[in-house]
Amino acid sequence: MSLELMGLVTALAGLFILAAPVAWAFPFMVFSTLFGAAAAISLPMLGGASILVPNLLLVFFTLRVFMATGEGYMMAALRPQSPGFWLLILTLLGIFSAIYFPRVFEGVTETMKVERVTSSRNVIALSPLRFSASNITQAVYALGGLITFAVSYAYFRHLGKPAYLVTAIIIVATADIGFAIADVVTYFTGTEYLLSFVRTANYALLTAAEKGGLKRISGTFAEASAFSEYTLVLFAIITSLWLDRVRSWATGILTALLLLSLLLSTSATALVGLAIVIPFLWIRSWISSASPFTSGRPVFLAGCLLVIPVALVSIFILFPSVGDQVNEFLDMMLLSKADSQSGKERFLWNAMAYEAFVNTFGIGAGLGSARASSFILVLLSNVGLPGFILFVVFTASILSARQPAPSENGAYIANAAMRAGKCGLIALLIGACTSGTVYDLGLLFYLIAGSIAAISLGRAPIHVPKVVHRDVRQPIDIAEPS
Repeated sequence: MSLELMGLVTALAGLFILAAPVAWAFPFMVFSTLFGAAAAISLPMLGGASILVPNLLLVFFTLRVFMATGEGYMMAALRPQSPGFWLLILTLLGIFSAIYFPRVFEGVTETMKVERVTSSRNVIALSPLRFSASNITQAVYALGGLITFAVSYAYFRHLGKPAYLVTAIIIVATADIGFAIADVVTYFTGTEYLLSFVRTANYALLTAAEKGGLKRISGTFAEASAFSEYTLVLFAIITSLWLDRVRSWATGILTALLLLSLLLSTSATALVGLAIVIPFLWIRSWISSASPFTSGRPVFLAGCLLVIPVALVSIFILFPSVGDQVNEFLDMMLLSKADSQSGKERFLWNAMAYEAFVNTFGIGAGLGSARASSFILVLLSNVGLPGFILFVVFTASILSARQPAPSENGAYIANAAMRAGKCGLIALLIGACTSGTVYDLGLLFYLIAGSIAAISLGRAPIHVPKVVHRDVRQPIDIAEPS
Protein backbone atom coordinates (compact mmCIF):
# COMPACT_ATOMS: atom_id res chain seq x y z
CA MET A 1 0.00 0.00 0.00
CA SER A 2 1.39 3.41 -0.98
CA LEU A 3 0.11 6.92 -0.41
CA GLU A 4 0.01 9.13 -3.52
CA LEU A 5 0.43 12.90 -3.63
CA MET A 6 -3.30 13.38 -4.20
CA GLY A 7 -3.89 11.10 -1.24
CA LEU A 8 -1.91 13.43 1.00
CA VAL A 9 -3.81 16.44 -0.35
CA THR A 10 -7.11 14.63 0.20
CA ALA A 11 -6.18 13.72 3.77
CA LEU A 12 -5.34 17.36 4.52
CA ALA A 13 -8.63 18.46 2.95
CA GLY A 14 -10.42 15.87 5.08
CA LEU A 15 -8.84 17.19 8.27
CA PHE A 16 -9.93 20.68 7.24
CA ILE A 17 -13.49 19.42 6.76
CA LEU A 18 -13.51 17.96 10.26
CA ALA A 19 -12.54 21.34 11.72
CA ALA A 20 -14.72 23.51 9.45
CA PRO A 21 -18.49 24.09 9.70
CA VAL A 22 -20.50 21.12 8.47
CA ALA A 23 -21.92 23.21 5.61
CA TRP A 24 -18.50 23.09 3.92
CA ALA A 25 -18.40 19.30 3.80
CA PHE A 26 -20.77 18.73 0.87
CA PRO A 27 -19.12 21.14 -1.62
CA PHE A 28 -15.74 19.54 -0.85
CA MET A 29 -17.20 16.08 -1.40
CA VAL A 30 -18.79 17.02 -4.72
CA PHE A 31 -15.56 18.68 -5.86
CA SER A 32 -13.59 15.52 -5.13
CA THR A 33 -15.68 13.54 -7.65
CA LEU A 34 -13.95 15.50 -10.41
CA PHE A 35 -10.78 13.48 -9.86
CA GLY A 36 -12.03 10.24 -11.33
CA ALA A 37 -8.57 9.01 -12.34
CA ALA A 38 -6.59 10.19 -9.32
CA ALA A 39 -5.48 7.50 -6.88
CA ALA A 40 -5.19 8.48 -3.24
CA ILE A 41 -3.84 5.10 -2.15
CA SER A 42 -2.53 2.29 -4.35
CA LEU A 43 -3.16 -1.34 -3.37
CA PRO A 44 -0.84 -3.68 -5.32
CA MET A 45 -2.06 -6.67 -3.28
CA LEU A 46 -5.53 -6.27 -4.81
CA GLY A 47 -4.42 -6.55 -8.40
CA GLY A 48 -3.21 -2.96 -8.57
CA ALA A 49 -6.53 -1.51 -7.38
CA SER A 50 -6.63 2.08 -6.22
CA ILE A 51 -8.53 3.97 -3.56
CA LEU A 52 -9.60 7.05 -5.46
CA VAL A 53 -9.68 10.58 -4.10
CA PRO A 54 -13.50 10.67 -3.67
CA ASN A 55 -13.48 7.36 -1.79
CA LEU A 56 -10.88 8.57 0.70
CA LEU A 57 -12.62 11.90 1.24
CA LEU A 58 -15.88 10.02 1.82
CA VAL A 59 -14.46 8.83 5.16
CA PHE A 60 -14.00 12.41 6.36
CA PHE A 61 -17.33 13.53 4.87
CA THR A 62 -19.12 10.76 6.77
CA LEU A 63 -17.36 11.58 10.04
CA ARG A 64 -18.14 15.30 9.76
CA VAL A 65 -21.83 14.80 9.05
CA PHE A 66 -22.04 12.17 11.80
CA MET A 67 -20.49 14.66 14.25
CA ALA A 68 -23.21 17.17 13.35
CA THR A 69 -26.26 14.93 13.05
CA GLY A 70 -25.56 11.61 14.72
CA GLU A 71 -26.75 8.38 13.18
CA GLY A 72 -30.49 9.19 13.19
CA TYR A 73 -30.78 10.85 9.79
CA MET A 74 -28.47 8.31 8.16
CA MET A 75 -30.59 5.44 9.40
CA ALA A 76 -33.75 7.29 8.35
CA ALA A 77 -32.40 7.45 4.79
CA LEU A 78 -32.64 3.65 4.63
CA ARG A 79 -36.02 3.16 6.31
CA PRO A 80 -38.56 0.84 4.62
CA GLN A 81 -40.60 2.30 1.74
CA SER A 82 -38.00 5.04 1.19
CA PRO A 83 -35.71 5.17 -1.88
CA GLY A 84 -32.74 4.32 0.29
CA PHE A 85 -34.36 1.07 1.38
CA TRP A 86 -34.29 -0.26 -2.19
CA LEU A 87 -30.66 0.82 -2.52
CA LEU A 88 -29.88 -0.98 0.75
CA ILE A 89 -31.44 -4.23 -0.51
CA LEU A 90 -29.62 -3.87 -3.85
CA THR A 91 -26.29 -3.29 -2.10
CA LEU A 92 -26.75 -6.28 0.19
CA LEU A 93 -27.63 -8.40 -2.83
CA GLY A 94 -24.55 -7.10 -4.64
CA ILE A 95 -22.19 -7.88 -1.76
CA PHE A 96 -23.72 -11.34 -1.29
CA SER A 97 -23.43 -12.06 -5.02
CA ALA A 98 -19.81 -10.86 -5.13
CA ILE A 99 -18.85 -13.33 -2.40
CA TYR A 100 -20.83 -16.43 -3.42
CA PHE A 101 -21.95 -16.29 -7.07
CA PRO A 102 -18.47 -16.54 -8.66
CA ARG A 103 -17.91 -19.70 -6.61
CA VAL A 104 -21.35 -21.19 -7.27
CA PHE A 105 -21.11 -20.62 -11.04
CA GLU A 106 -17.33 -21.09 -11.34
CA GLY A 107 -16.44 -22.24 -14.84
CA VAL A 108 -20.06 -22.18 -16.01
CA THR A 109 -19.50 -19.21 -18.31
CA GLU A 110 -16.83 -16.79 -19.52
CA THR A 111 -16.75 -13.09 -18.73
CA MET A 112 -14.73 -10.00 -19.58
CA LYS A 113 -12.77 -8.94 -16.54
CA VAL A 114 -9.61 -7.10 -15.54
CA GLU A 115 -6.57 -9.36 -15.50
CA ARG A 116 -3.33 -8.33 -13.82
CA VAL A 117 -0.40 -8.55 -16.27
CA THR A 118 2.29 -6.82 -14.23
CA SER A 119 2.35 -4.89 -10.97
CA SER A 120 1.57 -1.70 -12.86
CA ARG A 121 -0.53 -2.87 -15.81
CA ASN A 122 -3.91 -4.55 -16.16
CA VAL A 123 -5.79 -5.68 -19.24
CA ILE A 124 -9.41 -6.62 -19.90
CA ALA A 125 -9.52 -10.22 -21.11
CA LEU A 126 -12.01 -13.02 -21.64
CA SER A 127 -11.61 -15.65 -18.93
CA PRO A 128 -13.65 -18.38 -17.21
CA LEU A 129 -15.80 -17.17 -14.33
CA ARG A 130 -14.02 -17.30 -10.98
CA PHE A 131 -13.66 -15.20 -7.87
CA SER A 132 -11.20 -12.30 -8.30
CA ALA A 133 -10.11 -8.98 -6.86
CA SER A 134 -12.74 -7.22 -9.00
CA ASN A 135 -15.46 -8.80 -6.88
CA ILE A 136 -13.94 -7.25 -3.77
CA THR A 137 -13.39 -3.79 -5.24
CA GLN A 138 -16.86 -3.52 -6.78
CA ALA A 139 -18.48 -4.70 -3.53
CA VAL A 140 -16.56 -2.02 -1.64
CA TYR A 141 -17.59 0.61 -4.20
CA ALA A 142 -21.23 -0.48 -3.86
CA LEU A 143 -21.05 -0.13 -0.08
CA GLY A 144 -19.43 3.29 -0.53
CA GLY A 145 -22.31 4.36 -2.76
CA LEU A 146 -24.84 3.34 -0.12
CA ILE A 147 -22.95 5.28 2.57
CA THR A 148 -22.69 8.31 0.29
CA PHE A 149 -26.44 8.29 -0.30
CA ALA A 150 -27.22 8.08 3.43
CA VAL A 151 -24.72 10.78 4.43
CA SER A 152 -25.86 13.15 1.67
CA TYR A 153 -29.45 12.61 2.81
CA ALA A 154 -28.49 13.37 6.43
CA TYR A 155 -26.60 16.50 5.38
CA PHE A 156 -29.59 18.11 3.65
CA ARG A 157 -32.11 16.95 6.24
CA HIS A 158 -29.97 18.63 8.88
CA LEU A 159 -29.20 21.89 7.06
CA GLY A 160 -32.24 22.10 4.78
CA LYS A 161 -30.50 24.41 2.28
CA PRO A 162 -30.83 23.26 -1.37
CA ALA A 163 -28.67 26.23 -2.38
CA TYR A 164 -25.63 24.26 -1.19
CA LEU A 165 -26.27 21.73 -3.97
CA VAL A 166 -26.42 24.54 -6.53
CA THR A 167 -23.21 26.11 -5.24
CA ALA A 168 -21.34 22.80 -5.21
CA ILE A 169 -22.31 21.98 -8.81
CA ILE A 170 -21.33 25.45 -10.05
CA ILE A 171 -17.92 25.10 -8.39
CA VAL A 172 -17.19 21.66 -9.82
CA ALA A 173 -18.47 22.66 -13.29
CA THR A 174 -16.10 25.62 -13.33
CA ALA A 175 -13.19 23.39 -12.33
CA ASP A 176 -14.16 20.78 -14.94
CA ILE A 177 -14.01 23.39 -17.70
CA GLY A 178 -10.69 24.67 -16.37
CA PHE A 179 -9.12 21.20 -16.47
CA ALA A 180 -10.56 20.61 -19.96
CA ILE A 181 -8.82 23.75 -21.20
CA ALA A 182 -5.62 22.73 -19.42
CA ASP A 183 -5.82 19.29 -21.04
CA VAL A 184 -5.93 20.78 -24.54
CA VAL A 185 -3.24 23.39 -23.85
CA THR A 186 -0.79 20.93 -22.29
CA TYR A 187 -1.33 18.49 -25.16
CA PHE A 188 -0.45 20.96 -27.90
CA THR A 189 2.45 22.44 -25.92
CA GLY A 190 3.96 19.08 -25.05
CA THR A 191 3.52 19.59 -21.32
CA GLU A 192 1.05 16.79 -20.54
CA TYR A 193 3.17 15.86 -17.53
CA LEU A 194 1.75 18.89 -15.72
CA LEU A 195 -1.54 17.02 -15.31
CA SER A 196 0.02 13.68 -14.39
CA PHE A 197 -0.78 14.25 -10.71
CA VAL A 198 -4.52 13.80 -11.42
CA ARG A 199 -4.03 10.62 -13.49
CA THR A 200 -2.38 8.25 -11.05
CA ALA A 201 -5.00 5.48 -10.85
CA ASN A 202 -4.11 2.11 -12.34
CA TYR A 203 -6.20 2.68 -15.46
CA ALA A 204 -5.35 2.50 -19.14
CA LEU A 205 -4.78 6.17 -19.95
CA LEU A 206 -6.04 7.33 -23.36
CA THR A 207 -5.30 11.00 -22.81
CA ALA A 208 -3.17 11.74 -25.88
CA ALA A 209 -5.54 10.77 -28.69
CA GLU A 210 -6.91 12.77 -31.62
CA LYS A 211 -9.93 12.26 -33.84
CA GLY A 212 -10.86 14.29 -36.88
CA GLY A 213 -7.95 16.64 -36.20
CA LEU A 214 -9.27 17.49 -32.73
CA LYS A 215 -7.73 16.54 -29.42
CA ARG A 216 -9.97 14.11 -27.53
CA ILE A 217 -10.63 16.00 -24.30
CA SER A 218 -10.19 13.86 -21.20
CA GLY A 219 -9.70 16.53 -18.53
CA THR A 220 -8.98 14.85 -15.19
CA PHE A 221 -10.21 11.47 -16.41
CA ALA A 222 -8.52 8.50 -18.05
CA GLU A 223 -10.27 8.86 -21.42
CA ALA A 224 -12.63 11.07 -23.38
CA SER A 225 -15.72 8.92 -22.79
CA ALA A 226 -15.33 9.16 -19.00
CA PHE A 227 -14.89 12.93 -19.27
CA SER A 228 -17.99 13.15 -21.46
CA GLU A 229 -20.15 11.10 -19.08
CA TYR A 230 -19.18 13.32 -16.16
CA THR A 231 -19.47 16.60 -18.06
CA LEU A 232 -22.84 15.58 -19.52
CA VAL A 233 -24.21 15.33 -15.97
CA LEU A 234 -22.92 18.79 -15.11
CA PHE A 235 -24.31 20.19 -18.37
CA ALA A 236 -27.78 18.80 -17.63
CA ILE A 237 -27.80 20.20 -14.08
CA ILE A 238 -26.40 23.62 -14.96
CA THR A 239 -28.69 24.01 -17.99
CA SER A 240 -31.72 23.10 -15.90
CA LEU A 241 -30.74 25.73 -13.33
CA TRP A 242 -30.30 28.31 -16.07
CA LEU A 243 -33.71 27.48 -17.54
CA ASP A 244 -35.17 28.03 -14.06
CA ARG A 245 -33.35 31.39 -13.81
CA VAL A 246 -31.18 30.33 -10.89
CA ARG A 247 -27.99 32.45 -10.83
CA SER A 248 -28.55 33.16 -14.51
CA TRP A 249 -25.22 34.80 -15.30
CA ALA A 250 -23.08 32.02 -13.86
CA THR A 251 -25.23 29.14 -15.07
CA GLY A 252 -25.69 30.70 -18.52
CA ILE A 253 -21.95 31.05 -19.14
CA LEU A 254 -21.25 27.60 -17.76
CA THR A 255 -23.98 26.06 -19.94
CA ALA A 256 -22.34 27.44 -23.09
CA LEU A 257 -18.84 26.34 -22.04
CA LEU A 258 -19.94 22.86 -20.99
CA LEU A 259 -21.80 22.40 -24.28
CA LEU A 260 -18.69 23.49 -26.20
CA SER A 261 -16.53 21.09 -24.18
CA LEU A 262 -18.84 18.19 -24.97
CA LEU A 263 -18.97 18.99 -28.68
CA LEU A 264 -15.18 19.31 -28.91
CA SER A 265 -14.51 16.20 -26.85
CA THR A 266 -14.99 14.04 -30.00
CA SER A 267 -16.70 11.42 -27.86
CA ALA A 268 -19.60 9.40 -29.21
CA THR A 269 -20.96 9.27 -25.67
CA ALA A 270 -21.16 13.06 -25.64
CA LEU A 271 -22.94 13.30 -29.00
CA VAL A 272 -25.46 10.57 -28.20
CA GLY A 273 -26.04 12.00 -24.74
CA LEU A 274 -26.59 15.53 -26.04
CA ALA A 275 -29.00 14.22 -28.68
CA ILE A 276 -31.19 12.92 -25.84
CA VAL A 277 -30.54 15.40 -23.03
CA ILE A 278 -31.10 18.62 -25.00
CA PRO A 279 -34.60 17.66 -26.28
CA PHE A 280 -35.45 16.41 -22.79
CA LEU A 281 -34.42 19.74 -21.25
CA TRP A 282 -36.30 21.63 -23.95
CA ILE A 283 -39.52 19.71 -23.26
CA ARG A 284 -39.04 19.98 -19.50
CA SER A 285 -38.66 23.75 -19.77
CA TRP A 286 -41.81 24.10 -21.87
CA ILE A 287 -43.78 22.13 -19.29
CA SER A 288 -42.35 24.25 -16.47
CA SER A 289 -43.23 27.45 -18.33
CA ALA A 290 -46.88 26.45 -18.33
CA SER A 291 -46.94 26.42 -14.54
CA PRO A 292 -47.76 29.68 -12.72
CA PHE A 293 -45.20 28.83 -10.03
CA THR A 294 -42.16 28.40 -12.31
CA SER A 295 -40.53 30.61 -14.91
CA GLY A 296 -38.81 28.89 -17.80
CA ARG A 297 -37.46 30.58 -20.91
CA PRO A 298 -40.17 29.99 -23.54
CA VAL A 299 -39.16 32.93 -25.74
CA PHE A 300 -35.55 31.79 -25.90
CA LEU A 301 -36.55 28.19 -26.62
CA ALA A 302 -38.96 29.25 -29.36
CA GLY A 303 -36.25 31.42 -30.87
CA CYS A 304 -33.80 28.52 -30.88
CA LEU A 305 -36.39 26.30 -32.51
CA LEU A 306 -36.72 28.79 -35.36
CA VAL A 307 -33.23 30.26 -35.67
CA ILE A 308 -30.97 27.21 -35.30
CA PRO A 309 -32.39 25.19 -38.27
CA VAL A 310 -32.33 28.28 -40.49
CA ALA A 311 -28.75 29.06 -39.47
CA LEU A 312 -27.57 25.49 -40.12
CA VAL A 313 -29.23 25.30 -43.53
CA SER A 314 -27.76 28.68 -44.49
CA ILE A 315 -24.25 27.60 -43.51
CA PHE A 316 -24.47 24.36 -45.50
CA ILE A 317 -25.79 26.23 -48.58
CA LEU A 318 -23.22 29.04 -48.45
CA PHE A 319 -20.31 26.78 -47.48
CA PRO A 320 -20.86 23.30 -49.00
CA SER A 321 -17.43 22.11 -47.85
CA VAL A 322 -18.49 22.59 -44.23
CA GLY A 323 -21.36 20.16 -44.72
CA ASP A 324 -18.99 17.57 -46.19
CA GLN A 325 -16.59 17.96 -43.27
CA VAL A 326 -19.38 17.66 -40.71
CA ASN A 327 -20.77 14.59 -42.48
CA GLU A 328 -17.33 12.97 -42.53
CA PHE A 329 -16.79 13.75 -38.86
CA LEU A 330 -20.17 12.34 -37.78
CA ASP A 331 -19.59 9.25 -39.89
CA MET A 332 -16.26 8.71 -38.14
CA MET A 333 -17.73 9.32 -34.67
CA LEU A 334 -21.05 7.48 -34.92
CA LEU A 335 -21.85 5.62 -38.13
CA SER A 336 -18.49 3.86 -38.49
CA LYS A 337 -18.08 3.27 -34.78
CA ALA A 338 -19.31 -0.32 -34.97
CA ASP A 339 -16.69 -1.20 -37.62
CA SER A 340 -13.78 0.17 -35.60
CA GLN A 341 -11.58 -1.97 -33.36
CA SER A 342 -13.05 -0.28 -30.30
CA GLY A 343 -16.57 -0.93 -31.53
CA LYS A 344 -15.86 -4.61 -32.11
CA GLU A 345 -14.36 -4.97 -28.64
CA ARG A 346 -17.38 -3.30 -27.04
CA PHE A 347 -19.73 -5.56 -28.99
CA LEU A 348 -17.82 -8.58 -27.68
CA TRP A 349 -18.10 -7.28 -24.11
CA ASN A 350 -21.87 -6.94 -24.46
CA ALA A 351 -22.23 -10.36 -26.08
CA MET A 352 -20.28 -12.06 -23.28
CA ALA A 353 -22.22 -10.14 -20.62
CA TYR A 354 -25.52 -11.31 -22.08
CA GLU A 355 -24.17 -14.86 -22.30
CA ALA A 356 -23.21 -14.70 -18.61
CA PHE A 357 -26.73 -13.55 -17.77
CA VAL A 358 -28.25 -16.48 -19.66
CA ASN A 359 -25.78 -19.10 -18.42
CA THR A 360 -26.41 -18.11 -14.78
CA PHE A 361 -30.17 -18.52 -15.27
CA GLY A 362 -30.83 -14.78 -14.87
CA ILE A 363 -29.31 -14.63 -11.38
CA GLY A 364 -26.04 -13.01 -12.44
CA ALA A 365 -22.39 -13.97 -12.15
CA GLY A 366 -21.77 -11.82 -9.08
CA LEU A 367 -20.94 -8.16 -8.57
CA GLY A 368 -17.61 -7.38 -10.26
CA SER A 369 -17.51 -10.62 -12.25
CA ALA A 370 -18.34 -9.23 -15.69
CA ARG A 371 -17.84 -6.09 -17.72
CA ALA A 372 -19.94 -4.77 -20.57
CA SER A 373 -20.31 -1.62 -22.63
CA SER A 374 -23.78 -0.78 -21.34
CA PHE A 375 -24.89 -0.35 -17.75
CA ILE A 376 -28.06 -2.36 -18.44
CA LEU A 377 -26.00 -5.40 -19.40
CA VAL A 378 -23.65 -4.76 -16.48
CA LEU A 379 -26.59 -5.04 -14.09
CA LEU A 380 -28.02 -8.14 -15.75
CA SER A 381 -24.68 -9.96 -15.94
CA ASN A 382 -23.55 -9.02 -12.40
CA VAL A 383 -26.63 -8.99 -10.16
CA GLY A 384 -29.13 -10.55 -12.54
CA LEU A 385 -32.77 -9.73 -13.05
CA PRO A 386 -33.47 -9.22 -9.30
CA GLY A 387 -30.73 -6.60 -9.06
CA PHE A 388 -31.90 -4.92 -12.25
CA ILE A 389 -35.45 -4.63 -10.87
CA LEU A 390 -34.19 -3.25 -7.55
CA PHE A 391 -32.12 -0.61 -9.33
CA VAL A 392 -35.08 0.42 -11.50
CA VAL A 393 -37.30 0.75 -8.42
CA PHE A 394 -34.66 2.80 -6.59
CA THR A 395 -34.10 5.13 -9.54
CA ALA A 396 -37.83 5.54 -10.19
CA SER A 397 -38.47 6.41 -6.55
CA ILE A 398 -35.82 9.14 -6.70
CA LEU A 399 -37.04 10.58 -10.00
CA SER A 400 -40.65 10.58 -8.76
CA ALA A 401 -39.84 12.26 -5.43
CA ARG A 402 -42.37 14.97 -4.68
CA GLN A 403 -41.55 18.61 -5.28
CA PRO A 404 -42.02 20.97 -2.30
CA ALA A 405 -45.33 22.87 -2.40
CA PRO A 406 -44.96 26.36 -3.97
CA SER A 407 -46.27 27.92 -0.77
CA GLU A 408 -43.48 26.46 1.35
CA ASN A 409 -40.64 28.72 2.43
CA GLY A 410 -37.73 28.52 -0.04
CA ALA A 411 -39.72 26.23 -2.31
CA TYR A 412 -38.56 27.87 -5.56
CA ILE A 413 -34.87 27.14 -5.10
CA ALA A 414 -35.72 23.69 -3.70
CA ASN A 415 -37.83 22.86 -6.75
CA ALA A 416 -35.16 24.16 -9.11
CA ALA A 417 -32.45 22.16 -7.33
CA MET A 418 -34.56 19.00 -7.41
CA ARG A 419 -35.40 19.40 -11.10
CA ALA A 420 -31.74 20.00 -11.88
CA GLY A 421 -30.66 17.00 -9.82
CA LYS A 422 -33.15 14.74 -11.58
CA CYS A 423 -31.93 15.99 -14.96
CA GLY A 424 -28.39 15.19 -13.85
CA LEU A 425 -29.33 11.64 -12.84
CA ILE A 426 -31.09 11.07 -16.16
CA ALA A 427 -28.04 12.35 -18.04
CA LEU A 428 -25.76 10.11 -15.98
CA LEU A 429 -27.91 7.07 -16.71
CA ILE A 430 -27.97 7.92 -20.41
CA GLY A 431 -24.17 8.04 -20.46
CA ALA A 432 -23.93 4.83 -18.44
CA CYS A 433 -26.35 2.97 -20.70
CA THR A 434 -24.30 4.13 -23.68
CA SER A 435 -20.83 3.17 -22.47
CA GLY A 436 -20.90 2.16 -18.79
CA THR A 437 -18.56 -0.76 -18.10
CA VAL A 438 -18.93 -1.48 -14.36
CA TYR A 439 -21.59 -1.37 -11.64
CA ASP A 440 -20.00 1.62 -9.90
CA LEU A 441 -21.67 4.78 -11.25
CA GLY A 442 -19.43 7.10 -9.25
CA LEU A 443 -20.13 8.87 -5.99
CA LEU A 444 -21.67 11.88 -7.76
CA PHE A 445 -24.69 9.72 -8.61
CA TYR A 446 -25.31 8.90 -4.95
CA LEU A 447 -24.59 12.44 -3.75
CA ILE A 448 -27.27 13.81 -6.08
CA ALA A 449 -29.73 11.00 -5.32
CA GLY A 450 -29.38 11.49 -1.57
CA SER A 451 -29.80 15.23 -2.00
CA ILE A 452 -33.03 14.82 -3.96
CA ALA A 453 -34.46 12.38 -1.41
CA ALA A 454 -33.75 14.80 1.44
CA ILE A 455 -34.77 18.05 -0.30
CA SER A 456 -38.14 16.53 -1.18
CA LEU A 457 -38.83 16.27 2.56
CA GLY A 458 -37.41 19.66 3.54
CA ARG A 459 -35.43 20.42 6.66
CA ALA A 460 -36.18 18.20 9.61
CA PRO A 461 -37.93 20.06 12.46
CA ILE A 462 -35.77 21.01 15.41
CA HIS A 463 -37.20 19.76 18.66
CA VAL A 464 -36.58 22.20 21.49
CA PRO A 465 -37.09 20.87 25.02
CA LYS A 466 -40.08 22.46 26.70
CA VAL A 467 -39.11 24.64 29.64
CA VAL A 468 -41.55 24.74 32.54
CA HIS A 469 -41.63 28.19 34.16
CA ARG A 470 -42.59 28.51 37.82
CA ASP A 471 -43.04 31.59 39.93
CA VAL A 472 -40.16 31.47 42.36
CA ARG A 473 -42.05 33.79 44.71
CA GLN A 474 -44.70 31.17 45.36
CA PRO A 475 -43.95 29.42 48.67
CA ILE A 476 -43.23 25.73 48.62
CA ASP A 477 -44.87 23.58 51.26
CA ILE A 478 -42.37 21.28 52.85
CA ALA A 479 -43.84 18.62 55.07
CA GLU A 480 -42.11 18.44 58.43
CA PRO A 481 -41.03 15.03 59.58
CA SER A 482 -43.37 13.49 62.13
